[in-house]
Amino acid sequence: MLLLENIFMALSGLKANKMRSLLTMLGIIIGIASVIAINTVGNSMTSSIQSEFEDMGANNITIGVSQKSSSSEEDDMGFMFNDGPHSTTMKDEDYLTDEILDDVLAKWPEEVKGITREATVGNGQVTIDDDYAYVQVVGENAFGLDDAIADDKLLSGRKFKKRDYTEERKVCIVSDYFCNNLYDGNTSKAIGNNVKVVINNKNYYLTIVGVYKYEDEAYSSTSEKDTETTAYIPVGTAFNMLHQKSRYQQATIATASGIDVDSFMSEAEKYLNKRYYRNNESFEISSFSMSSILESMTSQLTMISLAISIIAGISLLVGGIGVMNIMLVSIQERTREIGTRKALGATNTSIRFQFIVESIVLCIVGGFIGLLLGLILGSVGSSQLGYEARPSTESIIFAMLFSMGIGVFFGYYPANKAAKMNPIDALRYE
Repeated sequence: MLLLENIFMALSGLKANKMRSLLTMLGIIIGIASVIAINTVGNSMTSSIQSEFEDMGANNITIGVSQKSSSSEEDDMGFMFNDGPHSTTMKDEDYLTDEILDDVLAKWPEEVKGITREATVGNGQVTIDDDYAYVQVVGENAFGLDDAIADDKLLSGRKFKKRDYTEERKVCIVSDYFCNNLYDGNTSKAIGNNVKVVINNKNYYLTIVGVYKYEDEAYSSTSEKDTETTAYIPVGTAFNMLHQKSRYQQATIATASGIDVDSFMSEAEKYLNKRYYRNNESFEISSFSMSSILESMTSQLTMISLAISIIAGISLLVGGIGVMNIMLVSIQERTREIGTRKALGATNTSIRFQFIVESIVLCIVGGFIGLLLGLILGSVGSSQLGYEARPSTESIIFAMLFSMGIGVFFGYYPANKAAKMNPIDALRYE
């Protein structure tokens, strides 16, 4: 009997016994739908996290000064001693300096796009009459400011000019939230105003030269009135306010596209430690990148999705047992039909093939229904979590092939049993 005839016969059987077929396919439907939905939500979360990290700078490397780790060594006399940090308090010579960071730019001009240098003055408050705004005053260099405030986020005024940096002027760029609290949302009105920022009971006077659009955190529960936003100032101005030399505990290196971040990070770390921290007994340069954090998080999300999918896939096995059960019942009901076909010359192979095809068709139809249901559930789940639905093509293909495999695996035993029937005994069956 031809393959198409077997398929049409199987579909006719499904149509003739709709409720029984649906109950039989239920395990397959639930299993496929669960796997597809879980993978869709998992892919959506992973893609969203990857996109967020890319916006934050997935190719960025953060280098910082950290304490040297302790290690035990044995001297010539066989005595053990600990070689660890001699000091836990950083001195001026322990920090990163502009000279060190400029050396990085000079040594890798093709690999490094720029270095963000910043200094935090502190958290404070600006008050005008009865109105107030909370701010964190942060000093940024030109490259860091461009990274923090994109051109399309600047609502009024300007960014810092070269003279603002070289002359270390007391100018600042504030947020639209700041203007909403103190200038009734009029960003243009804020430009040119002098404001007093009180930080740790110290007064600092700054002139507003620009206003940027603040992007609130989606999970923030703080009202706009009490939200603390960043007020940017030139990094040199920040060190003057802190009465410190230009020094950094950490800096962010932005690498060019196409660079192997992990390889470059390792090379830069070794170079800086060898050249600048070789004789430092307490501190050394350490580094990490967003890409390594992203890789770790993606791996964890993938493992979680896989584990949940495996648990959901158990229902596929349950569905397969249901398919085997209904096929055994079907064969029992069609014993005389099988006997008649064998008496007319049907081979064991054709009988076996017929019932395997019926089992596969049953699982494919259930798998297709489960696929549609899974895509719907995955889309709804992703949207409820605030992510764009991203179905996994691989999981769809795997689920459908697995469904077919279940049809073959659980359909073979009933089909083989049918093929081995004695035609005389089958014809006598009542």
